[in-house]
Amino acid sequence: MTGGGSSDANSKKIAAGICGILLGWLGVHKFILGYNTEGILHIVLSFCCGIGGIIGLVEGIIYLTKTDEEFYSTYIVNKKGWF
Repeated sequence: MTGGGSSDANSKKIAAGICGILLGWLGVHKFILGYNTEGILHIVLSFCCGIGGIIGLVEGIIYLTKTDEEFYSTYIVNKKGWF
């Protein structure tokens, strides 16, 4: 694949970033990226410790500030689950 990703990866980047910022406490951004285990853990952290919203906000901002190539490499190819 050339160009450092696909339009599907770019769509996931935008959707995960926005959901991370707006719905971070629910872990929706994790499920969008296919990280089901991390998504469930994120929900548990939200209800037990109350830090899920902060993590979601930070991750949403990180997703949106990465270039398309960085996002694709980090979260689609290498499957980095956290930050």
